[in-house]
Amino acid sequence: MASSGKYNFVVRWAGGNNAGHTVWVDDKKYSTHLVPSGVFYGIASVVGPGCVLHPKSFMKELSYLEDNGFDTSLVKVSPRCHIVTDKHIAYDKRHLAAKLGTTSKGIAPCYADKSARTGILAKDVLSPDIIWDEKLSGNVLCEGAQGVWLDIDYGLYPYVTSSTTLPYAACSVGFPPQKIENIWGAAKIYDTRSGEDPRFPSSLLEDPELSKIASLGEEFGVTTGRPRKVNWLNLDMLIASINLTGTTNLVISKCDILKKLKKFKMFSENSLRTFKTFDAMSKAITLIITNECPLVKSIKYSHSPKEV
Repeated sequence: MASSGKYNFVVRWAGGNNAGHTVWVDDKKYSTHLVPSGVFYGIASVVGPGCVLHPKSFMKELSYLEDNGFDTSLVKVSPRCHIVTDKHIAYDKRHLAAKLGTTSKGIAPCYADKSARTGILAKDVLSPDIIWDEKLSGNVLCEGAQGVWLDIDYGLYPYVTSSTTLPYAACSVGFPPQKIENIWGAAKIYDTRSGEDPRFPSSLLEDPELSKIASLGEEFGVTTGRPRKVNWLNLDMLIASINLTGTTNLVISKCDILKKLKKFKMFSENSLRTFKTFDAMSKAITLIITNECPLVKSIKYSHSPKEV
């Protein structure tokens, strides 16, 4: 979407460098953790007020982008963004990582201080040249971080992230909800989970078919490098997430992985369904979502990490 030339800004609305994004540009793979993806296409890229930022990690990410030839002068940080300190990281490692499966990046303690009104704002720490003037114009692409079921309110608490992952939080960037035109939802053709979650038991790692999917799909956390737990697509939960978010355009990726495995399964109405071909599975998904999700205008299936 950022490569389309339609957008004047790409703004990240939540989370910190606990999220990892893999971006393909001209057949080359890049990894980011906080900087919005607009930087890869010469678009002003803003770390929004709902985000949290660890300065040392952020500067390291900027250096990585500069070393790869991207213009980091396009990257700005909201003055209202909160700062993750080394104390936050130490507390996370000591008290939260093992219990909740956090990334040990200090995100939860930082948001806790924000809510307690004892936090540190970016405008008081970062240099003025990187602080955003909070002016938006033209078309704005708002970029989320973690998935729907990691939302602090709607996820399986306490196995959640510490911010609002649902798209209404994009309004925190500084515009009214009436300005939202489309909501793009991204899902895989199979389910994955990093960190602790009772819905993804460790026994999944021992399933040979699911392990093969994890291997073929290179399912390792971009931020932590730890293996993700894999399960067959839960279509019931996907439908719930589409309707909860108001998704209008759905992209289902990694279809090529199931094709390589030649296994096509999904959970629907609490039963595991098996299909002979990918086409049969995708037709079933499209039909069910079309019937159950009235706001969805398009469903696209991606068979390559480099394009939809």
